[in-house]
Amino acid sequence: MLLNMDENDPAKLRISYTVDALDRADLDPDPFTQFQTWWQVALHADLVEPNAMTLATSDADGMPSARMVLLKGVDTRGFVFYTNHESRKGRDLAANPRAALVLYWDTLQRQVRIAGAVERLSEAESAEYFHSRPRDSQIGAWTSPQSTVIPNRDILETKRVQLERQFAGKEIPLPPFWGGYRVVPHVFEFWQGRPSRLHDRFRYVRIGRKWQIERLAP
Repeated sequence: MLLNMDENDPAKLRISYTVDALDRADLDPDPFTQFQTWWQVALHADLVEPNAMTLATSDADGMPSARMVLLKGVDTRGFVFYTNHESRKGRDLAANPRAALVLYWDTLQRQVRIAGAVERLSEAESAEYFHSRPRDSQIGAWTSPQSTVIPNRDILETKRVQLERQFAGKEIPLPPFWGGYRVVPHVFEFWQGRPSRLHDRFRYVRIGRKWQIERLAP
């Protein structure tokens, strides 16, 4: 079936970026403080999942891979997410412990980009978060051999039922293959959509213990 390109051509999709502006004078000298300022606005902007972010990794050969994950913690040490260590992203990070993040808040017409080294959280930190999750999410972490090929969904449902019986009335332990990662930024970029595609972009680059702020062309 041929698509009617007049109705479906992505090249014809257009929106106008007129919500806000970003000036150098608006920026905090510390990118973590600047992120927290924007984060608070995002939390009150009626976004479905303001903590949804793209995580980009690459393997030992440099082959890139990207997917959506959820931001589960941020402080001056970095940005935290959790996953299966044996997943594609876990294997990538074991071979090449660097990553990039993108958070896009569409109604605000804002984007934040982050890049840096990645470190694994301690078992204690991972266990604390794991036990704060709903019980069905804990079971789900044990159930899924993430990123591996499986024959059908039934294998997941059968394993889930088995695990619910196994852990009935008990605390579910932290899976040895599951835990947290922290992206430790060396670069931030704050992007604000503007008319005529002349967007405002500011990059923070870590130089020693200080951050250098640069305006980038859109």
